[in-house]
Amino acid sequence: MSPNPTLNNIISQHAEEAAFLWHQRDAAVHQPHYDLEDLAELDERIEAHLDGLRLAGDAGWEIAQQALFWQEQGEIFTAAVLAFESHQTERIEAVLELGMTQPELVRGIISALGWIKFDKIAHPVNQFLKATDAEQRSLGIAAYAIHRVNPGQHLDHAIADENLNLRTRALRAAGELGRQDLLPKIRQQYQADDEATRFWAAWSATLLGERQEALENLKAFSPSPFQAHALPILLRSMDATDWLRTIAKTPELLRLLIIGTGIIGEPSQIPWLIQQMEKPEMARIAGESFTFITGAALDDEDLADNEPEGFEAGPTENPEDEDIDLDPDENLLWPNPALVQAWWNKHQTQYHHNIRYLVGKPITTEHCQQVLATGLQRQRIAAALELALMQPDAPLFEIRAPGWRQA
Repeated sequence: MSPNPTLNNIISQHAEEAAFLWHQRDAAVHQPHYDLEDLAELDERIEAHLDGLRLAGDAGWEIAQQALFWQEQGEIFTAAVLAFESHQTERIEAVLELGMTQPELVRGIISALGWIKFDKIAHPVNQFLKATDAEQRSLGIAAYAIHRVNPGQHLDHAIADENLNLRTRALRAAGELGRQDLLPKIRQQYQADDEATRFWAAWSATLLGERQEALENLKAFSPSPFQAHALPILLRSMDATDWLRTIAKTPELLRLLIIGTGIIGEPSQIPWLIQQMEKPEMARIAGESFTFITGAALDDEDLADNEPEGFEAGPTENPEDEDIDLDPDENLLWPNPALVQAWWNKHQTQYHHNIRYLVGKPITTEHCQQVLATGLQRQRIAAALELALMQPDAPLFEIRAPGWRQA
C-alpha cells in the first residue's frame, strides 16, 4: 500500500462510498420512487467510486480487502468486483473465503458477478459450475441466471441435487431463464419435503406456462414466508375473485388485500381503494395500488396530500415501544381521498370492467415493454412478470441489472 496517508484516505473514501451506495441501490431496485433513469444515475455513482479503486491498483485492492473485515454485503460487493476483474486467483479466493460463510454475504458476491460483463467473468463462473463444492456450483448457477445466460446441462443436474441451496437456486433459475424443457424435472419437486424446494418449483413452473397443478401448489404459500414472491405471480395467473373474498374476511390481511387489488388491476375496485385512503395506516399503499391500476400518479395529477397530523409509522422515540419495524410506505405519497374521488368521477368511463390494467392501460406486450422503459421500479417488476407469463419460453427481464445494461 502507498505510504501516502492523503492518497490512502482518498482510496478509503472510494471504498466506503462504493459499499454505502451498493446498500442504497440494493434497496432502490424495489423502491416505489425509483425509475430506470434514477437507478442508472445511482449505478454511475457506484461505478465512479469503483473506478477510483481500479485506478489505485494494488492499493485499491488492499483497502477493499481490509474492508472485508466488517462482513457487510456492500464491502463484499466492492472487493468482489475488483477481485473478479483482476482475474487473480488469490484475490478471488480471499473474497470467497469470507463471502461464502453466510447467505447474506453471498448476495454481495452474486451482485458483483452481475455487475461485471458476462464475458469478463465467464471463466471463473464456469469453474464454479464444475466445482465439487455444491455452494460454488450454486454461485455459478446464480451468476448465469442474473445475466440471463443458459448454463445448459449444469442446470439440468442441479435441479435434483441433494444440496438445498443449489437445488432451490437451480429451480428458480429455470423459471428466470424460460427453460420450459425442464418442466418434467421441476414437477418432480412439487412434493419435496423441503418447503423452499416446493415453492420455487411451483413458482418457476407457473412462469413456464404450467397453470393448474403449479398454481394449486403455489396457493399453499399464501400466507407463508414466501408470500411476497408468491402473490405477484399467483394473482396474475388465476381468477382471483375467490381469493379476494377469502382475504376480505380477515381484517388482519387488509394490507395484503390492498396490495393484491393493485396486482389484479381491476378498475371496479377503485371505489373501494379510495375508501381505504381514509385510513392513515393504509392510505399510502392504497394510493400506490390506485396508480398501479389507473396510471394516475398522485404528484403529477395534484392528488397528493400532507401526512396526517399525529400519525407515526415505524420506530418511535419511545423507549417502551417494542415495534422497531421500519415504515414500509416511507417513500410513498399520501393521497387526498376527496381529490382522488373527484379525479375518478371524471375519468372512470375510460376504464372497463373485467379488463386488467397496469399503470393506466390494458395489459399487452407492447404496454409492458413501455412500462419497463419508463415506469417506476415496482411497476417495472410487475411489467416484467406480466411479460414472462405471456411469453413463458422467454427469460424474465432482470430489473436489478445495472441501469446501462437494462437500457
